[in-house]
Amino acid sequence: MRSVLCSASLLVLLATGACTTVEQGLDGLTSGVGGSSVQTGYAAPPHEPISFDQVQAEDPQSVIGKSQHPKILAAYGGAYSDPKLERMLATVVGRLAAVTDDPTRAYRITILNSPNINAFALPGGYVYITRGLLALATDSAEVAAVIGHEMGHITANHGIERQQREQAAEIASRVVTDVLHSDPAGQLALARNKLSLAQFSRQQELQADALGIKHIARAGYDPYAAARFLEAMEDFQKFRNAFQANNPNLDFLASHPSAPQRIQLAKTLAGQADPSGGGATDRDHYLSGIDGMLFGDSAAEGYVREHRFYHPGLGITFEVPADFVIDNTAEAVLATGPGDTAIRFDGVALPANRSLTDYVNSGWIGGLDRDSIRERRIGSLEAVSARARGGDYAFDVTVIRVGGQVYRFLTAVPASSANSASRIADQVSDSFRLLSPQEKANLKPLRIRIVAAAAGDSAATMAGRMIGVDRKEAMFRLLNELGSNDGIVAGRRYKIVAE
Repeated sequence: MRSVLCSASLLVLLATGACTTVEQGLDGLTSGVGGSSVQTGYAAPPHEPISFDQVQAEDPQSVIGKSQHPKILAAYGGAYSDPKLERMLATVVGRLAAVTDDPTRAYRITILNSPNINAFALPGGYVYITRGLLALATDSAEVAAVIGHEMGHITANHGIERQQREQAAEIASRVVTDVLHSDPAGQLALARNKLSLAQFSRQQELQADALGIKHIARAGYDPYAAARFLEAMEDFQKFRNAFQANNPNLDFLASHPSAPQRIQLAKTLAGQADPSGGGATDRDHYLSGIDGMLFGDSAAEGYVREHRFYHPGLGITFEVPADFVIDNTAEAVLATGPGDTAIRFDGVALPANRSLTDYVNSGWIGGLDRDSIRERRIGSLEAVSARARGGDYAFDVTVIRVGGQVYRFLTAVPASSANSASRIADQVSDSFRLLSPQEKANLKPLRIRIVAAAAGDSAATMAGRMIGVDRKEAMFRLLNELGSNDGIVAGRRYKIVAE
């Protein structure tokens, strides 16, 4: 979803706009974010507790992970603390670590307080998994497959190898820039080097898949869980992209192999590791561990409730059309709809003595049509709207003043549909309002709740118990890995989303 933020359809408006990856931006983040994590050390003698840092003190690779750890926390909203959940994960990690090819290594597993579905590792035994990923998984075996994959990266020293290759690529880039200048042969050589680096990364991913599947089979887990979870992630991507524009320019030099390739390989490796398919899934223990886990955004980020966004801290709310999907990212709130239409919402500080008209005219909007600037009122709030053009897109910009803050709606539509920009933009911006104290007090975060199906329940009735999510039955089936024709089993426990 962050690819929408990087697309020209929105950022062409912003003269200072930029799109950065987590890796590129980590060094600019503060390092004081606290939180807890699951720590497991396996070199400790009986009755002598030892910390992860002590175990890793002699590992030169741990310096890299330790230096980046606070920056990772800052980038992902800190660590998510839930003792019950952490104990469940510690059980999984303990079983895996006992059967790895390096049983003396310690691992620090951190649950990141992020709704994104992600997991990654740093040199020195630092493994990260988001609560968004934990919400999508349905049993311990699937999470073991994810963690085993990340352990595989660490065991194979992929982090060190990639760092060395990126340093070599940087040197090659400087040679081309400083020596070869615009020589076509030199530019082609650099492009091939970058492609080789990306291909190497894909090979690393497949190697980590193989190591992870081998490890979960050794630990007694169902090795087919890796393929199941890869399929679940592919289904989730399709679910989230239902209304997204298919922009092939955003899919270049991907660091992961294609999903069908990985899924097929995972199934083949699972069959080799455990032909009988009798490994454990530990589903009930896993579901008990995630029961009550925060789902979606936290109060600090604001809440998405179907087609409406609420931010209790800022005291604001707005609504998008019914056929739009809202995505609350770290940089902005994004909404995408049919016909390659996109909306970005964010806020900036503005002195009270500066007019909104002057602000709109100040140069941050590329392609501004100054004749289109119009002052308006949205409820009791002062606002200004304007139109702009850039590339193949037409834009509508609306800014709304609330105290010392200005909130901005940027609506982008293809130039061929320019007449619809103002209509959609006005519909969304007109829905903007301040929350009452009672509304702010009543807003609560969503959580994963584990409930047992009763006799006569269906996917539709179970999904009907969920709140705050769009396309409820589709989401219910996705969270529980149910196909479109799969029924509900009475007495079986399922995940729903509720307060």
